[in-house]
Amino acid sequence: MEGRPKYHIRTYGCQMNANDSERLGAILDAVGMEKTDDEAAANLVVFNTCSVREHAEERVYGNMKRFTERRAAGDDLLVALTGCMAGRDKNGELKRRLPELDFVFPTPRMVDLPRLIAQERPAWSIGGDMPEDYLHVHPSRHAAGQAFVTIQTGCNHFCSYCVVPYARGLEKNRPASDILNEVNLQAANGVADVVLLGQAVNAYAAPDPGTFSAANPYQDHFAALLWEVNQIPQIQRVHWTAAHPLKMSDQVIHALTLPKQINYLHLPAQSGSDEVLRRMNRKYNRTQFLDIIAKIKASRPGIALGTDLIVGFPGETEKDHEDTLDLYRQCDFDIAYPAQYSPRPGTLSVRLFKDDVPAETKKRRWQDVQGLMEQTALRKNQAYMGKTTRMFVEKVSGKTLFGTNDELKAVSATAPAGMDVVTVEKLPGTFMDVKIVQPMTWLLQGEAV
Repeated sequence: MEGRPKYHIRTYGCQMNANDSERLGAILDAVGMEKTDDEAAANLVVFNTCSVREHAEERVYGNMKRFTERRAAGDDLLVALTGCMAGRDKNGELKRRLPELDFVFPTPRMVDLPRLIAQERPAWSIGGDMPEDYLHVHPSRHAAGQAFVTIQTGCNHFCSYCVVPYARGLEKNRPASDILNEVNLQAANGVADVVLLGQAVNAYAAPDPGTFSAANPYQDHFAALLWEVNQIPQIQRVHWTAAHPLKMSDQVIHALTLPKQINYLHLPAQSGSDEVLRRMNRKYNRTQFLDIIAKIKASRPGIALGTDLIVGFPGETEKDHEDTLDLYRQCDFDIAYPAQYSPRPGTLSVRLFKDDVPAETKKRRWQDVQGLMEQTALRKNQAYMGKTTRMFVEKVSGKTLFGTNDELKAVSATAPAGMDVVTVEKLPGTFMDVKIVQPMTWLLQGEAV
């Protein structure tokens, strides 16, 4: 091995996992390892896994064979697994099932990885002091001008289909002082776009409410945190995911009107059927959900809305499915993330209900949601024709800019006339006004003003 040992992190799943991988990367950087985007060149490969869908786990299993082949060819290689699969691995089954793995550890124990590596490969000469709490590690950011900030881990809601409470534990809220310190640090490093993360992010309860300033108008801790982030001058855009409908208090809904809040909210419905919602243990019904949506639209007219939906949940009838489509139409969602139900071992739904909706029925119902979503998305995007929208530039290719607007819709734009390529390459992390000339279903194409 020439030079420093190299690491490669493969991330599956949600933005929370992406944020965890940024922290893990910072740990490995701090102890003397070097990041590589080429997995074949890495001495350490870490899988940061998701267990929400069966397909995500199958992808991990399918990736293991090549490590046996690399070792047989003489590569000096360590393989580790963390994330939700590791969080659920209470009896060591993963290492028995996947002998290619050297280390399996839940997300909060990522701080142990340098010690484990040093014991297994002392010749790599890595080392350094690690904080006990992994959330005290400042993440290595890779997106220009944008930061994901975890404010809460775990969940207390125990939806019957969900593995999160078993994989990540019960809800734990970070001190507001830690969160605001992290946001301020990122702002000082050029971050303008902040995404606050939690499993039920709007259920946030600060362990240190005294951190909030006397001028803060909110008593709801999550709304109060949003107000504090809005006071940081360098931050220009704030959004958060994922909210729980039951925690959309009047003050959180009012906080949607804060000046730096994007004009978008992701609010998972999961189903439009009262009976399915009951079996899912969501603890609200369709009328309550629709009432919340009405309050949100009244507080911030024109807000774009996204949701999550599960089709084919055990016992779901055609009437239940039609209720979900009707809910979609009434809410007029801009986007949805539909998923076909897959039973996850250890969850309540596996113990309580038979997976009795045929696979072909699940697929058809998924296509129904997808088709409705595409029709709605195209209609909404066509309203941008000829209008100017603010775009956060995330990346560039040549003289084409790519990013999202304040409704979190994908935008691409040609750079302003006369702007050279060197200047264009410096635009990621900044904002541009874009005049839309071609609105499509999933992309608004335009010209930077």
